Amino acid sequence: MVCGSIGYGGIRQIRQLYLFLHNKGFDTVDHIMNKGIDYSEIEDFRNNKDLSYQIVSHDLESIDKTDVLVVLANKPSYGAGIEMYKAKNSGKRVILFAKTPVPTPWPVNFSDDTVRSEQELIKTLRDLEQLSKKSNHSHQA
Repeated sequence: MVCGSIGYGGIRQIRQLYLFLHNKGFDTVDHIMNKGIDYSEIEDFRNNKDLSYQIVSHDLESIDKTDVLVVLANKPSYGAGIEMYKAKNSGKRVILFAKTPVPTPWPVNFSDDTVRSEQELIKTLRDLEQLSKKSNHSHQA
């Protein structure tokens, strides 16, 4: 699953990264396109309590379905921070994708890996795949 700023203009980058990962052969839990939940045009949620609940519940449930959370660190995001926290506390692997400097310790603290490019991201994901295969193989009788 890929998360990052949606409300502050980052949905295009999230969609691009989902497409990039899909083209590289990775299975993704696309929490935006699969349910058609794109709220990037809503400018004010103050009077949208029910919709807010629906979106947050959907996003948090999507974390349960994934093994790895890739977090775009290009813009601050309340949701991505909470998603990182939930993923980390659920034993999920969290990868911070930061092409530019990160001026806050929070996302770095709650990530297992930090990558700076698409190539580093792919390498990290491939390494995790290999570890998972070895782990699964060693548990078989």
